[in-house]
Amino acid sequence: MSPNILKTNCNVFNTWKPMWVVLLEDGIEFYKKKSDNSPKGMIPLKGSTLTSPCQDFGKRMFVFKITTTKQQDHFFQAAFLEERDAWVRDIKKAIKCIEGGQKFARKSTRRSIRLPETIDLGALYLSMKDTEKGIKELNLEKDKKIFNHCFTGNCVIDWLVSNQSVRNRQEGLMIASSLLNEGYLQPAGDMSKSAVDGTAENPFLDNPDAFYYFPDSGFFCEENSSDDDVILKEEFRGVIIKQGCLLKQGHRRKNWKVRKFILREDPAYLHYYDPAGAEDPLGAIHLRGCVVTSVESNSNGKMNFCVREGLQATLSQGRQIT
Repeated sequence: MSPNILKTNCNVFNTWKPMWVVLLEDGIEFYKKKSDNSPKGMIPLKGSTLTSPCQDFGKRMFVFKITTTKQQDHFFQAAFLEERDAWVRDIKKAIKCIEGGQKFARKSTRRSIRLPETIDLGALYLSMKDTEKGIKELNLEKDKKIFNHCFTGNCVIDWLVSNQSVRNRQEGLMIASSLLNEGYLQPAGDMSKSAVDGTAENPFLDNPDAFYYFPDSGFFCEENSSDDDVILKEEFRGVIIKQGCLLKQGHRRKNWKVRKFILREDPAYLHYYDPAGAEDPLGAIHLRGCVVTSVESNSNGKMNFCVREGLQATLSQGRQIT
């Protein structure tokens, strides 16, 4: 079978370096670069166990662990919560298929569910997110937890039927399952996650107690610190819209150092980290009210810019690494 390639910024073992990771039907291969022909290592999934969230590294977020039959631990860190959950779901399915003597294949939804060629999931997703005519995102409460920016399974089917995207609820269930399998919808809460992790024909639930959310909605769950969807710190609730390394000028010595930057929206924050892999940011800029000044490009393709917060002194200045 063709390997299922899932791109993620994973950190492996003690080095915590970004790797290109490939999920196969019986194992996980990881490469230094996507273009490499041979992997740096392979983790067999037969008899392995998966732990998520993993608390072995206290300050690292979005970590999961795979323990092989030889009791070797392999640690991975995703860039954000939804990415980690997607990896965990697929790896669990692969392990379950191995135990049941089946082949794991995360095939195209269009082939596996026989989706009509006239259905454009991308266009349908954009219609569902329309602020006026789309599905309304709500703050829903269940089991003493509040799920922010989400909606129920039956609301999705109701919208598909009323919008004349499907002829009936059964067809709506098929389309909703397709959206879920392709990552346009994400499960929130135990009920919807259990359906996704199970072997049911339809992983999507037409149920008022099954919660879902759009992957770029800023979803978060609160009021229960044991739930792995919880992100308590306000500034980390925003969806990651861009990340990468820049040269940043120091405040005192004015020397330039490479820093990893992560840009989040709603609330808008720009965090910068030690690129070696430290979990806590070295600093953060709340972008509300900020202006970008001193933008200039030179002949060698580099760009200098300065971020200023309110009436305070310049906080950050960087040059793109080309």
